[in-house]
This record gives sequence, C-alpha cells and structure tokens, in this order.
Amino acid sequence: MENKKEMRAWLDDMNLDHPLVVAGPCSAETEEQVLKIAHELKDTDVNYFRAGIWKPRTRPGMFEGVGALGLKWLQKVKKETGMKVCTEVANATHVKLALEHDIDMLWVGARSTVSPFIMQEIADALQGTDKPVLIKNPVNPDLALWLGGIERIYSSGVKNIGAIHRGFSTYEKSKYRNNPEWQLAIEFQNKFPDIPLINDPSHITGKRDMVFDISQAALDLNFDGLMIETHYDPDNAWSDAAQQVTPSSLVQIMRDLKIRKETDAEVEYQNALNNLRAKIDVIDNQIIGLLGNRMVASDGIGALKKKKNVAVLQSKRWNEILGKMVLEGQDHGLSEEFILKMFKAIHQESINHQEKIING
Repeated sequence: MENKKEMRAWLDDMNLDHPLVVAGPCSAETEEQVLKIAHELKDTDVNYFRAGIWKPRTRPGMFEGVGALGLKWLQKVKKETGMKVCTEVANATHVKLALEHDIDMLWVGARSTVSPFIMQEIADALQGTDKPVLIKNPVNPDLALWLGGIERIYSSGVKNIGAIHRGFSTYEKSKYRNNPEWQLAIEFQNKFPDIPLINDPSHITGKRDMVFDISQAALDLNFDGLMIETHYDPDNAWSDAAQQVTPSSLVQIMRDLKIRKETDAEVEYQNALNNLRAKIDVIDNQIIGLLGNRMVASDGIGALKKKKNVAVLQSKRWNEILGKMVLEGQDHGLSEEFILKMFKAIHQESINHQEKIING
C-alpha cells in the first residue's frame, strides 16, 4: 500500500492546535453514566467521546456490553453536548447499526484485527463510508497483520483511516498490561507516515497511574493523538476499572503533557546534536563488531559440542549469564527489561549459530 496523504485529511481538516484526544468510558453501562461523563468532558480538549457498547471478553459470563441500546445513548451525547462520538465495531452488523445511528467515528479492536476474515467482513460493511475508521494493532506484535487490516479497510473505499497503538500481549513478565513495543510503532510510522497514529495508554498500561508517562512517551515519538479511558467512578467501572481515569484527572493529564518541537534550527543545537549522533554511530559500529566476535566464539563452542556430541542448550550456564548481566546492566543505568530482551535475542542468535554447526 502506497503512502496516501488523503488518509490524513480527516484529521488535518480539524485544524487542531493539540494532538487528537479521544476519551470516555471503557464500557457504556447506563444512559445516566454515559451522559454524566460526556457532560464532564464537553468543555475540555476532548475531540471525540468514546464508549464501548459491544465488549469482546476473554471468558463468557463477563460483562459484554449493553449492545445496540448504547447507540441511542451516544446519539443523546451528540445532541446534548455537541461532541462527536465513536465506538468499537467487531462485525458487519455492528458497522451497519453504528452507521445507521450516525456514529462519527468507528474503531476496530485488537481481537478483530488478528483475523483477516473478520477484517474483510468489516471492510465490506464499511464500503464507501466517509466516517473515520481507526484500526487497533493486533494482540501479537505482527506489523504485517496490522497493515493487512488497514489495507482491507482502505481497499473497501474508506479513505479516512487511522491506526491505534494499544500495545502487544506477551508471555513474559512486564510492568505493562500490553507491552508498547515502541520500535514496532516507529517502524509503522516510518513506512506509513501519512496514516494518523493514535496511542492508547489505557490498554498499554492497565494502570491509571501510568497513563501520563505513556502518553508523554507517545507524544515524544510524534504520535497524532491519544485515546484515554475515562470514568467518573473508575474503581466501580463494569470493565477495566484499574486503567480508567476521572474526567478531572484527564484534564490535568492534558494540561501537564508537553508537546515537543520536531526540531530546532539553532546552530548551536544542531552542532551539539550532530556531535552526539556521531558518537552513537561509532558506538553502534563497535557493538556490531563485538556481537560478530561473540558469534565467532559461539561457532567455536558449537564445533566443540559437535565433536563431543553435547547438547546446544546449557540452561545452568545461560541462567548464570542472564543473572550476571542484569546486575551489570543496573550498574550502567540499564533496565532489567532491556537487558533481558537484549540478551535473550543474543542467546537465540548464538543457539542458531551452534545448531547450524552441529547439524551442518
């Protein structure tokens, strides 16, 4: 899919002096709840009021949303507050009903994006609409799958498209509900700079006290906006209580966020930046050289193991290395999360080298 500047038109036409803000409850619970939150947000910088009415849940028996009834509540939000409204759609019926009720923007959730069949069904139902459609990343870190979903929507004739970065599931221990995997989002931006990219700090963190930090990190990476779950009584919300913030907290978050300049033309700044980047380039080349040397040593170990018919994986040795490197990393100001991720990648490459030699 080629870069299409028309995809940004819906956002550019809004002429915002701040990033796009989408806010509202994870789930529409009652008409009173929806309207109360909307009225508390109507005079803020929120551009779209969001509420989930169809909620895909991991296990049956959990609250799965109020269904189509919630569309009437969103219509009432528009009438009483003048705010634009949006909701998640997960199949063709949802799309049809949402369009019939003049919902201003739709988004496709992470659980839907993983299935090309579901995405095609949604794309067919959306055919020709001028409503903005946002596509969340799939639950697993698969850039091709994410882009495939966007391509299906675009091919149906929808031109007003955006993407939502909500983080990715992982089996590893993490402080996040869904790991942000920022590098993948950056790769998305590099490949498709004309597709607006919205960050969802609520689903990335799973904790309201982390929402600000992730929001700021996203803005520092030039994201186009934020989707933040907001509830007047978050502790008693019917779904995702821990990650929702109050309307007053949301206002404070928006007030405290810093919008960074893309660059600074000042000569002194440019010279200092170029000097530091030159140092990084030298160090990066050294890192590659050291990694290459490490793999040469791994090849030697592989040859020894082949000669003595020894298994590639030596768990005790690996655990010792990992524990030592975590402590070394801490001494150099490196997070445990980073060290684990980096050395697991190095270890996997080392195993690949040894296996190639042993089985070659």
